Amino acid sequence: MTTLPLSHLPTLPRCSWPGSDPHLIPYHDEEWGVPKLDDRAQFEHLVMEIFQAGLSWLTILKRREGFRNAFADFDVASVARFDETDRERLLADPGIIRNKAKIDASIHDAKLFLHLQLEFGSFFKFASQFAPVENHRMSDTSQIPANSQEAEAMSRELKRRGFKFVGPTVCYSHLQSVGIINDHLVTCYRYNEIEGLRQKVGLL
Repeated sequence: MTTLPLSHLPTLPRCSWPGSDPHLIPYHDEEWGVPKLDDRAQFEHLVMEIFQAGLSWLTILKRREGFRNAFADFDVASVARFDETDRERLLADPGIIRNKAKIDASIHDAKLFLHLQLEFGSFFKFASQFAPVENHRMSDTSQIPANSQEAEAMSRELKRRGFKFVGPTVCYSHLQSVGIINDHLVTCYRYNEIEGLRQKVGLL
């Protein structure tokens, strides 16, 4: 069993969704909602959200290293060059979710991701367009939505450009995970820390 460092003690006032899970607590405390300017991280989270569709986040998180190994450490240019041999390799890889439609979508979307980088300078800059004018301020996990007007707009734009598996729920989860939206509860010790990080990168 994973031994949690002191910062991950479950007594900290945090969002309730990680529970006491040794995978979810570090993810909540260190990653969720942190603005990710690096496009490798943006692509990693986009692919992970695609594979999460219909599954739990914990299912994907437990296979994260498997996904990193399978998808060239989420180097988008490398994934964009994946061919039929790579597709067959991925379909046979027990370290990931072997879903052909999601595998094909991830490779297909990698090519389009490169186009967005060229057009906007980075995928982060593209995604930042969909930051809410005013952040949610929630005190209960049940208040966290699964969608928003901004996520619907992002989904429409990505679909217009040919992206696959990018419905509003996938887009909303992506915006949460990469810090475009701060959906930590206001009672969570990370809420104000994340707001400070978002202010530093111009999201507030």
